[in-house]
Amino acid sequence: MINSIAEIHATAKQMDAVRIAVAAAADIDVLTAVNDAKLAGIADAILVGDISEIQRLCSKHGIDCQQFELENIPEPRMAARRAASLVKQGSAQVMMKGLVGTADFMRAVLDKTEGLGTGRLLSHVVAFEPAGYQRLLLLTDAAINIAPDLAQKVQIVENALQVSRALGNQETKVAMLAAVETVTASMKATEDAALIAKMAERGQIKGCRIDGPLALDNAVSLAAAHHKGICGDVAGHADLLVVPNIEAGNVLYKSLVYFANTPLAGIVVGAAAPVVLTSRADSPANKLNSIALAVVVSGVRR
Repeated sequence: MINSIAEIHATAKQMDAVRIAVAAAADIDVLTAVNDAKLAGIADAILVGDISEIQRLCSKHGIDCQQFELENIPEPRMAARRAASLVKQGSAQVMMKGLVGTADFMRAVLDKTEGLGTGRLLSHVVAFEPAGYQRLLLLTDAAINIAPDLAQKVQIVENALQVSRALGNQETKVAMLAAVETVTASMKATEDAALIAKMAERGQIKGCRIDGPLALDNAVSLAAAHHKGICGDVAGHADLLVVPNIEAGNVLYKSLVYFANTPLAGIVVGAAAPVVLTSRADSPANKLNSIALAVVVSGVRR
């Protein structure tokens, strides 16, 4: 099982060659990450965007842009549509966001003619490497689904399990997060958590063990779970945290990044191919980590 960001990189290097279609690639952090991926032997790229600006940035920062295929489409929305088309037609296996708005980028991903939609719900999955946790901790969904209902939460769990299995975990321990550990009618998240846990118990969601509702401390700390008298396979041992809504996910995500400087790798799943959707505030290192995760999820071993 892959237990660290370094192991994600090592595994990515063992995969078949993967090409990334970068939408609106004139962003130095994205170009740095793509260049590092190329130098590490993880992935190649097609840079779609304003070629003159891409070349200027590469020249300024010592990146050889001649090692990549370039397509000159200066308008960001059209660049996103072209990047999606390249993946759809098989010229690339991963799509990545550059200097284009998230809404425009996701519209290109979901375009009915040239996009990557499959009819499945799209959701964001991020793998964190918290200090002292001794394994990767997956988090979903902190970026796309605002207030998912019960059926959408089931799809979010199943999408995340796809990533967990790609990381070698065939029996993922899933914690459905809420503010409390008891089912309370006034807190819809607790009811959804309990229902999804029961669905897994009855085999409706496979390849995992699910418990919930669980507060964050009981999901990741065995001492906290014991103190509150919470037993089971998941309490204190969670591999995957499922948040009740985007606000909770966004706050938890950014807390791990800005307070704990936690390394991460994040992708969107549910489309026909992995999609690297990073924040403009994410470091080049975390963008590179996300590329490596996309390669592991998309690729076949050499």
